[in-house]
Amino acid sequence: MEEKSLSVLEYTKITEQLAELAKNADAKKMARELKPSPAFREVEQSLMETDAAVTMSLKFGAPEILRFEPVDEALRRLTLGGGLSAAELLNAARVLRCARLLKRYNEEQTGVLSGYFSELTAEKSVEDAINNAIISEDEISDMASPALSNIRRKMKNISAKIKESLDSLVRSERYRKLLMDNIVTMRNNRYVVPVKAEHRGEVAGIVHDMSSSGSTVFIEPSGVVNANNELHELEIKEKSEIDRILFELSNMVGGISEQLKYNYDTIIMIDFIFAKAKLALDMKAVCPKINSSGRISIIKGRHPLIDRSKIVPTDVNLGIDFDSLVVTGPNTGGKTVVLKTIGLFCLMTQAGLHIPANEESEMAVFDNVFADIGDEQSIEQSLSTFSSHMKNIVHIVNNAGKNTLVLFDELGAGTDPTEGAALAIAVIESIRDMGARVAATTHYSELKLYALSTDGVENASCEFDVETLSPTYKLLIGVPGKSNAFAISRKLGLPDSIIDRAKDRLSDENVKFEDVLGSIEESRISAERARDEQEAMRLEIVQLKDELQRERDKIDRKKDKIYDNAREKADKIIKQAQEETERMLEDVKRLVREKRDEDALRAMEEVRKQLKLKEKKNVRPKSRRSGGVKSNVNLNTLKLGANVLIIDLNDKGTVLSINKENKTAVIQVGIMKITAKLSNLVVLDDEKGSRPESYSPPARSSTLNTNRSAKTELDLRGMSIGEAELEVDKFLDEAVLSGLSSVSLIHGKGTGALRAGIQNYLRHHPHVRRFRLGKFGEGDAGVTVVELK
Repeated sequence: MEEKSLSVLEYTKITEQLAELAKNADAKKMARELKPSPAFREVEQSLMETDAAVTMSLKFGAPEILRFEPVDEALRRLTLGGGLSAAELLNAARVLRCARLLKRYNEEQTGVLSGYFSELTAEKSVEDAINNAIISEDEISDMASPALSNIRRKMKNISAKIKESLDSLVRSERYRKLLMDNIVTMRNNRYVVPVKAEHRGEVAGIVHDMSSSGSTVFIEPSGVVNANNELHELEIKEKSEIDRILFELSNMVGGISEQLKYNYDTIIMIDFIFAKAKLALDMKAVCPKINSSGRISIIKGRHPLIDRSKIVPTDVNLGIDFDSLVVTGPNTGGKTVVLKTIGLFCLMTQAGLHIPANEESEMAVFDNVFADIGDEQSIEQSLSTFSSHMKNIVHIVNNAGKNTLVLFDELGAGTDPTEGAALAIAVIESIRDMGARVAATTHYSELKLYALSTDGVENASCEFDVETLSPTYKLLIGVPGKSNAFAISRKLGLPDSIIDRAKDRLSDENVKFEDVLGSIEESRISAERARDEQEAMRLEIVQLKDELQRERDKIDRKKDKIYDNAREKADKIIKQAQEETERMLEDVKRLVREKRDEDALRAMEEVRKQLKLKEKKNVRPKSRRSGGVKSNVNLNTLKLGANVLIIDLNDKGTVLSINKENKTAVIQVGIMKITAKLSNLVVLDDEKGSRPESYSPPARSSTLNTNRSAKTELDLRGMSIGEAELEVDKFLDEAVLSGLSSVSLIHGKGTGALRAGIQNYLRHHPHVRRFRLGKFGEGDAGVTVVELK
């Protein structure tokens, strides 16, 4: 890639930003040396890595990457048999710790970056050994070895004795007047006292130092010389033991030198990749689609080096409907920014960096990017602006090819306008003939006309606010730009008389052309305003719809909450009723077992009545079968034996007797007799003729052998085992009370799970004498026949 292009497109400013985001020196170096690649697969892989790092950072947070120094020199010394310093060992431990943390960060994750993380090795034993032995670059832990701990313990004891002896000396009356100060200090690693120079002969000992003024002599009293010597010997032993510990730790690091080097290199790469991700997040950038066919489609692109608050996102496309773009307009109109945005986005993409644009943006991978941008007048080389540009153009013409991007800023400027325009058109045609993509800025009208009349070449202009004399950086493709020279001059205060004289010198064709451009610009602005107003109205409608939907959702949530609360209360009531029912049924079973038949019937009737009353009080909606039913009973026409519906119980029965005074009737419901108000009854059929006043159903025998309405079969298919057990229990209770000797349970064949569950339940049921599978004609294995006690 052209170094000159990297410079003029300010690519190095991007890599410098990237380097600032990396943690370690070698990762920063990688960032500064990052170059765009012309290899499609390499670009694709690099972009995928950056995108994966962005995704992981958003999902899990950025990984913890520790700062450490390069390990190459330390490892080289190890291979030569040397040892490492405490600082180098701590650095190795940081590398190992970082590798362990990164491996944990990517635990059980798969993706583009998994290869980097999975190959890291966690050498926890070496890491711990170093950290346990070394506190800092200048301090080794007492616990590094038993020998070191013992040496330091002795040193501490001797030091305490020496200080105690010297403290006693400086506090004594005899020595107080001889000392410059009543303190104990150190000189040459030995304990001394400061003695006045005139009294030096009065203190026996070794002189170790003297103050700069000569008034103080630092003497080691003879009474502590032996102790100081012993302390010095221990210090020598301490140093020897520390050297041994460091060498032992160095050997441990040497044993994993290859893993350490690989860990280091991998961490640097991860550091670099996540720096790219951080840059993308800071820029609010996205991963562009890429192609090898020269297509560029930048949607809502923002130049990354311009303040986000001062730039309008712009759309640029090239190589789709046209291969060359001619951008026209005033010199201050932002044309150069458009060129730099196109070029810089290409370089960033090919370096594996995300671009600040819409995620649907697409960039081509070029073999090279050439850019002639800026005024490069050279005094040293005696080159004018035109000559300098022409030197660049010659280089580009000689090196451009099919898969290259060429950017020209003010092509043909710096010379006679007529010749410059002709030369600019010729250069563009020559570059197009090579198959390159071209984007050029100019303020020559000839190039506007060339773009209008040439297939594959498109006009574009940068929107310019004449009122503020500043560009908006918004590119208008398909619209040639006005120079706005007269409007800008008038705005800056040039007299109208001069502007009018200038207009008179323009040819009629130029005036008409500029007027047409002005009319087009006014129409565009008007249409754009109308579109913006329409879009604003649309967004307002969408906002109102969203607010309305939120209110609806809020109401629905309130309704759901009310319903859930009601259902919870209902479930609670039902549960209480079921518990009470179970208790009452247990009483009934006990009475049946004791053969107290009449009591059992009355108890069962009471159970049924209580159960129905509980259901009536239930807060759940009423049954559809009885909901809204009104009594149609007439006291004078109700007959004995009539079939009726008890409304609140939703049960059918037969009238046994009528009490006209209390307006009630006794109803036979199955095996139960229930007293109900006439207003709670509905006659189900019209009985013709009255029955005898003494009408009553057939009497029950003392063995409860009245099974007029009892069922002999129970279909359990489709139920769970738990549901089936409840139904079987109720069914067997009714069968026993009805005097049945056997019943059939239909469970189907299926997998056999329901059959096995039911039969296991029957083995322990108090009403069951024995059971068997059905025979041919009874349902075979799909039915269990139960013989009751």
